[in-house]
Amino acid sequence: MQWNDRVTLELADNGVAEVRLTRGDKMNALDPAMFEAIIAAGDAVRGMTGLRAVVLSGEGRAFCAGLDLSNFTSAPTGDRTPLTERTYGNANLFQEVAMTWRKCPAPVIAAVHGVCFGGGLQIASGADIRIVHPETRMAIMEMKWGLVPDMGGYALWRGLVRDDVLRELVYTNREFTGEQALGYGLATILDADPLSRARAIAAEIADRNPDAIRGAKRLAEAMLSPDTDAILMAESEEQAKVIRTPNQIEAVMAGMQKRRPEFSDG
Repeated sequence: MQWNDRVTLELADNGVAEVRLTRGDKMNALDPAMFEAIIAAGDAVRGMTGLRAVVLSGEGRAFCAGLDLSNFTSAPTGDRTPLTERTYGNANLFQEVAMTWRKCPAPVIAAVHGVCFGGGLQIASGADIRIVHPETRMAIMEMKWGLVPDMGGYALWRGLVRDDVLRELVYTNREFTGEQALGYGLATILDADPLSRARAIAAEIADRNPDAIRGAKRLAEAMLSPDTDAILMAESEEQAKVIRTPNQIEAVMAGMQKRRPEFSDG
């Protein structure tokens, strides 16, 4: 199966589904067609009979470089759905690209290489397990563009990242390596060949009792907190306060023009 030349999905005989981001020429950057394709793939996976595990990866030089920057320079068209509108259960469109993998009944293993920035990191965080190349370039990038992380990150990073470490990474949008990510909790395993390792783990999971595996995933979700819905809504509310405001636009322009931003307190 393929959507918009952006995402492919294949199901092997052992019940392992491979979802691959195929916008390799753009480092799998997220444009509107990519958002739609990822959500469609997530929906398709959840409806598959015989599904045992999912391997999520990116084609080319990157797992996902985050938002396609050309979206910043194009004017809005038509009526925009408010970020606070729950169009996908407990999530909005942008959150669903990450949350769809956490909602998948079978374990999802992300194979992360090259670059994993911003929304790409939040998508990877939706996986149960992240196999990361030690030299992968990673960042919680949103603050660079005057935004807050709002693609499910705060709901997904609970239990992974120490609170003060997460704050520093969000506030500064500092780039870090896959090796550092292991210490932070954003990587599960380091491997020079993340895709092969992810496939091996998925094959091992496929040999386990699928009822027990699905039950274990449900328990893993339940033990974190019952407040996921509230966190997702809070993300959307905070983003709605800052997006397309003068200071957020200044952050974008300064970043693109490679100059120091000039923000106002008005």
